[in-house]
Amino acid sequence: MISRVAVVPHPPLLVPELSPGSAGPLREACLAAVSRLGDRWLAVGGHDEDLTIEPQSAGSFGGYGVDVPVSLSRDRIGPSDLPLPALVAGWLRERAGAASVRVRLIERRTEPADCARLGKQLADADETGLLVLADGSNRHGPRAPGSEDGRAPGFDRAVAEALANADAEALLALDPRLAEDLGAGGRAPWQALAGLGPGWRAELLYSAAPFGVGYHVAVWEREHQSK
Repeated sequence: MISRVAVVPHPPLLVPELSPGSAGPLREACLAAVSRLGDRWLAVGGHDEDLTIEPQSAGSFGGYGVDVPVSLSRDRIGPSDLPLPALVAGWLRERAGAASVRVRLIERRTEPADCARLGKQLADADETGLLVLADGSNRHGPRAPGSEDGRAPGFDRAVAEALANADAEALLALDPRLAEDLGAGGRAPWQALAGLGPGWRAELLYSAAPFGVGYHVAVWEREHQSK
């Protein structure tokens, strides 16, 4: 049963070999968050299609400029072509020293109710730690990857507040069309998180848009869990 959650973004710049020195505070927050997940993780992220990737898989960041190998478990079978969320999940797993991470990717246009339904199913997974891989809007400021949009700050501010307060209703209220307009690929994973239901306490570790993209790092723990 899922008892702890770490919410992180998944840009390649988290990996020092790909972006030395430019994302230190964000990287540190992500590593602090996943350090609380325990030994076996389930990860959920957005993708072009629904996809499950088992822990025996491995891959590399070679497609992003540097051949940094990663694996989803200590007992990997061999390399495969892993999507970016799975690569980041594997990289974070290795940094945290966890045994394994199973990755469940959701088609990005999945309706909120279907995302929440999936989250409700994932709540009873064999793993105890859930890693939510989700980026905010890519339209913050004039140098943003998706060009500037004045609605981006308000959108990501609402996401940060929802994550800080374990507010599932606020996450489910995120507008899929607005999220798509703003280039916020994390909308579906956040709404899957909302499907876990009530009874969580939350801590927001990081929330900023240092590279024109909204990045949020948070930890949720079930209220009955000891600190």
